[in-house]
Amino acid sequence: MKKLHLVYIFATSLLALTSCDDFLDKVPDDRAEVNTEDKIAKLLVSAYAGSNSNLILEMSSDNARDNGTSYDFDELEQEEAYLWKDQTSTDNDAAQSVWDACYMAAAHANQALAAIEEMGNPASLSAYRGEALLCRAWAHFQLANVFCLAYNPATADTDMGLPYSLAPETEVKPDYQRGTMAELYKHISDDIDEGLPLINDKVYTAPKYHFNKNAAYAFGARFNLFYQKWDKCIEYANAALGSNPANFLRNWYHLVVELASDYETRCNAYINASENANFLLQTAASSSGYILGAWSLGTRYGHEQTNITRVETYRAPGIWGAWDSPVNVGLYMSHSCWGPVQTLNISKYYGYFEYTDKVNRIGYRRNVYVQFCGDETLLCRAEAYAVKGDLANALKDMNLWLSTNSANLQTTQELVNQRYGTYDAENDTGMKYMDDGNGGPIAASAENGSAKKHLHPLGFTIGEEGSDQENMIQFILHMRRCQTMQEGGRWCDIKRWGIEIAHNREGLPDDKLLLDDPRRALQLPADVISAGLTPNPRNK
Repeated sequence: MKKLHLVYIFATSLLALTSCDDFLDKVPDDRAEVNTEDKIAKLLVSAYAGSNSNLILEMSSDNARDNGTSYDFDELEQEEAYLWKDQTSTDNDAAQSVWDACYMAAAHANQALAAIEEMGNPASLSAYRGEALLCRAWAHFQLANVFCLAYNPATADTDMGLPYSLAPETEVKPDYQRGTMAELYKHISDDIDEGLPLINDKVYTAPKYHFNKNAAYAFGARFNLFYQKWDKCIEYANAALGSNPANFLRNWYHLVVELASDYETRCNAYINASENANFLLQTAASSSGYILGAWSLGTRYGHEQTNITRVETYRAPGIWGAWDSPVNVGLYMSHSCWGPVQTLNISKYYGYFEYTDKVNRIGYRRNVYVQFCGDETLLCRAEAYAVKGDLANALKDMNLWLSTNSANLQTTQELVNQRYGTYDAENDTGMKYMDDGNGGPIAASAENGSAKKHLHPLGFTIGEEGSDQENMIQFILHMRRCQTMQEGGRWCDIKRWGIEIAHNREGLPDDKLLLDDPRRALQLPADVISAGLTPNPRNK
């Protein structure tokens, strides 16, 4: 379905019903008039985007590799994202769908806010007002992570942002301007700060599918990490995790050791609403559960075992030992992987099918995703501590993360330095893995790859490469890469830290994504550009 500009169907349907004529003044059903608490609550169910960017962001990142023409891609946007091409696909996982779904979610949030305002902002609706503000901020934050460069305080006043929708549309074709990243992030920050105190879990019948308090503060922590507001990130992470963060960390031992070795069982456990670690769950029409799962679909591009998994992500030998040792060694998630070696992935997202016609087997691929969880929020806090130079607290958080993601392993700054020391790819020297699986260390190299990447912080400074601080940040970013696998988080970290990566292409030279490459911001959808919104620049 094609949409023009930012068109909000729900809002324009209200405009179409506006008239002085007595006949037209009669509202045909309750969809057009939102004037009760129950209707506002129902409306806000649609303020969460029904599409997500997991697939295209994973394909854009260094979590994907070209496995060659012997394999095929499943959807066009998978290949276009891997090749960093402007997308022409309009399927459920394409940039077009992400744009439409997020702006539609913001539209429903705006309609709820307008209805609450018209009803006089009663205290009984405060919680819904808070949810609407968080939903509006969340929709725009997702859009920024796809279509904008990472926030850089040195260039935020000139880097292009996106239109921030602050009210329901009342014009058929309004004139939108992109504004700047500074303006976009200011709007998101304001909505989060205003909405957070209003959240009340008691109004929800299914709180894990709404911005409950933990989810809202986890969102605030992640956003402020990206916004480089380190103290605020820590404050919000503290609010989400409480005095005993271990209560909100995933029990990977249970998932890997105590549950049956069954992909569907483990995926269902991962997204279970009763899991304390899960703060916010969302559903989407998406093929990512199939392509980024165990289904052997789209194997042309993916998280390949030999060159990525065993060297750079969760099966890389490290502080925890070698992945192919018994289950009590290594990251637990490394022992719960399925799929072919071309696209090996963790048991997270099963991939479900919603039949609209069971006889003819027609329907939609769907999935349930964990958008915020305790483990990732803890890593946000650890990173904020590390950037501030508070390495002692960063180390405490990382040891807490390791305690549930590995066999209760604990580490020290000395071991972190040994694992993430300087790496000189050109001369094939430097960073040493702790264990090659045979009792000896192996060196990282340009050929072997490395979990460590050269960092180019945007608008702030850290210690020189190989310093205690830089090594700690490398450790955290490695764990974030593992934590957010199949969720697109790695692409955001690549942008935030100015990490340069390359995508191999069979029969062609590698395509390098350098620090100043404008393709770090995916191109706007073609129909949005045709409608007059300024496109992202591209090198000629």
